[in-house]
Amino acid sequence: MRQTISFITLGVSDLARSRAFYRALGWQESSGSQAEVAFFTAGSVVFGLFQREALAEDAGVSPAGSGFSGMTLAHNVGSVEAVLGTLAEAVAVGATLVRPGEKVFWGGFRGYFADPDGFLWEVCWNPFFPLDEKGYVQLPD
Repeated sequence: MRQTISFITLGVSDLARSRAFYRALGWQESSGSQAEVAFFTAGSVVFGLFQREALAEDAGVSPAGSGFSGMTLAHNVGSVEAVLGTLAEAVAVGATLVRPGEKVFWGGFRGYFADPDGFLWEVCWNPFFPLDEKGYVQLPD
């Protein structure tokens, strides 16, 4: 298997609400979106929103379940100030602040917000994983 991720799709409870939330964050929706699915370019990955029940049916699993999903999404930025600004921006358009920005024991700075469906987003500045000119994280070899 090639080491790549092409799409990250969230199963959401209210597609219109989630579309509005991510648009309010400044994300540009693709013209390839349809009534039942929204697509956004997120660097080299496509970020999708799909009605939760329909996504579960597509995968052949039950849509039941709540609480911590066992995963987070992350948005790395170039500074401590950018962490704080991004968290404030998300809260201003309807996110819930889960953990305010703070120093982390390993030397970075991060905070968490939850989108309208409770999906957790970490906003992080990591001095050991700098961003390139496109804003993509650069891992050490």
